[in-house]
Amino acid sequence: MSEHITEIIIFTVLFLLVSGIGFVAARWRAPQDMAHLDEWGLGGRSFGAWITWFLVGGDLYTAYTFVAVPALIFGAGAAGFFAVPYTVIIYPMFFLILIRLWSVSHRHGFVTPADFVRTRFGSPTLALLIAITGIVATMPYIALQLVGIEAVLKTMGVTGSSMFARHAPIIIAFAILAAYTYQSGLRAPALIAFVKDTLIYIVILVAVLYLPYKLGGWGSIFDAADKKFQATPAPGDGILLNANNQLQYVTLAVGSALALFLYPHSVTGVLASKNRNVIKRNMSALPAYSFLLGLIALLGYMAISAGIKPLPGAKAGSSDMNTVVPLLFDLKFPAWFAGIAFAAIGIGALVPAAIMSIAAANLFTRNIYKEYLKRDATPADEAKVSKIASLVVKIGAVAFIVFLDPQFSIDLQLIGGVIILQTAPAVALGLYTRWFHRGALITGWAAGMGLALWMLWQIPNAATKKAHFGGSAFPLNKFWFFDTPKTIYVGFVAVAVNLLVAVLVTFLLRAMKTPDGVDGTEADDYFADEGDPRVDKSVTTVETVSST
Repeated sequence: MSEHITEIIIFTVLFLLVSGIGFVAARWRAPQDMAHLDEWGLGGRSFGAWITWFLVGGDLYTAYTFVAVPALIFGAGAAGFFAVPYTVIIYPMFFLILIRLWSVSHRHGFVTPADFVRTRFGSPTLALLIAITGIVATMPYIALQLVGIEAVLKTMGVTGSSMFARHAPIIIAFAILAAYTYQSGLRAPALIAFVKDTLIYIVILVAVLYLPYKLGGWGSIFDAADKKFQATPAPGDGILLNANNQLQYVTLAVGSALALFLYPHSVTGVLASKNRNVIKRNMSALPAYSFLLGLIALLGYMAISAGIKPLPGAKAGSSDMNTVVPLLFDLKFPAWFAGIAFAAIGIGALVPAAIMSIAAANLFTRNIYKEYLKRDATPADEAKVSKIASLVVKIGAVAFIVFLDPQFSIDLQLIGGVIILQTAPAVALGLYTRWFHRGALITGWAAGMGLALWMLWQIPNAATKKAHFGGSAFPLNKFWFFDTPKTIYVGFVAVAVNLLVAVLVTFLLRAMKTPDGVDGTEADDYFADEGDPRVDKSVTTVETVSST
């Protein structure tokens, strides 16, 4: 640890500075009363274009970006670049969907996607499933942030032999995170996001200019990567895609794109915007982060060229692939700048972890606690319960690290994507049509989720030799009628089955004239967004609809 003392000091100082900002954020644009979900969980729905850009960008580009993507490229090559096109195609895809979601939620006071589903389809059961799905899908994503911090601490030698000593620094970091999130709500990560993104942009711009110079240029970097992958027996790696990984690449990019803005934390960032124009401008400007992501991804190839050997993993004989980027910075940067880079990774993990825990807590409070446990809960009750739930969610995230332990940390996010994709028919399609029967949506969710869990159960972990939940790339030969080494993203298959079942069951229930709870014409009028002439501007509260 002594040889990393400069890095540790700089990391600690910047971390404490950011934590101080998190506590001060409670007074930033503070209302008279923070005891309301609109204030604690959505920042008063008042964020403008710049704040929203940093908030949503800080929400979507996380330790996943800095640690998991380069680690996948270090281990698998070109297939890891799926993260670049999916973050490009997602913005035009969700441009209209998110504007409409904001308008409907703003008009009726919705805080979560499940609030919308509850009223749109008149089904608390469907809303409960959407809420539980959102909470469970968020936990592995928070876990990924823990992995990013742990990789940095391990590189600096801040670790121990016992389980408690190994995880104590992370526990302390997340205790501080929990404290300022509890006090300041969404205002804390919104304010910290300015510092986080500034640090990340500085580190990456320096890295892509300085490291190629130190490593002999881009030609030398790509040659070293190609040589490594040519020497491995794996059929799906290489600096170019091949017949064995193209299907996985395409389905992973499309599936991840569909999942990105279904996550509760993504919706939370959008709903915190003060008007529709803020969202329009952000959907146009956020691709700038995708350019940054492309540069970060190349760090995986730089680590190969630099001869980086990952630190040992928790299990004997295993390697911790998540340490390749921190080790690259430690080896090639001066100690003072490596400390700044480590702080950027650590802070880059805390900001999204805070937003994710807030979003999951809002789901629990609105769609489980108030719906089933205390229907007469006051706004103050909701805010109090949400604060406590945000602490519990972080504990759940640790359980995902312990019990899943996938081959690549990026699979924590991809498994979360598999889960959250099952909300697409009810949330994304529900914004534009009530054609789906609520019973069909529930049946489709059950079919898609059941298939997804079965497929994830079938995927082994080649690194740790575990037989289940080793990743999200499903071997097609496990479908019995395929004889091929190709793989496919689990989420893509599961949501396709979900949608197909929902369509077929809707046809069946409509043919049987099964009651559906809400009149279609009235529902469409009620859910017209603010740009629609049918909207009655005087309507500001959520109406009570029949339920199932």
